[in-house]
Amino acid sequence: MFDQFRKYLDDKTNLSEEDFQLIESVSITKKLRKHQFLLAEGEVCSFNAFVCEGLLRKYSVDDKGIDRTVYFATENWWIADRKSLMEGTPSKYFIEAVENSTALLISKANFEMICERIAPFKDMVNLILQRSLNATHDRINNTFQSTAEEKYKHFLRSFPNLANRAPRHMVASYLGITPETLSRVRKDISTK
Repeated sequence: MFDQFRKYLDDKTNLSEEDFQLIESVSITKKLRKHQFLLAEGEVCSFNAFVCEGLLRKYSVDDKGIDRTVYFATENWWIADRKSLMEGTPSKYFIEAVENSTALLISKANFEMICERIAPFKDMVNLILQRSLNATHDRINNTFQSTAEEKYKHFLRSFPNLANRAPRHMVASYLGITPETLSRVRKDISTK
């Protein structure tokens, strides 16, 4: 699995063989079965996870028992609960495998050590975080200003491979609409 991570890093930055050896030495491979949790609500997130294969989702459950998907991560994406990771506080989220998945985990301490020792890696991480923040702002804006159909069309444009991989109720949860509304929107789009 590290070979896939290495290819990802090669595409994003310029690292030496020594850099790769250091990163590999602190990376832990974690296989997850479908529906298995990488993180449960109440646990402290202690890792950054890179998805090598499969699909994970991050979600919370409200006081009515309704889950709210906030993030999907597929191959070559990162996932964690950043607030819990940074503050050492219990997570308010679950991170669950939607499919059988494999991730590389790097502990918080090792991730910080890599960033300190390997400047190009740190630069890559900062760029990823900036893009993630921009995407989050766009998603919030889209949530408040778009119709259900516009939200779904934006989802299809942004994540074309997820529409057929994630169950519809999870996609609806991510979009902030009911599964019934999503079914209606999908039907309306298919007849246009």
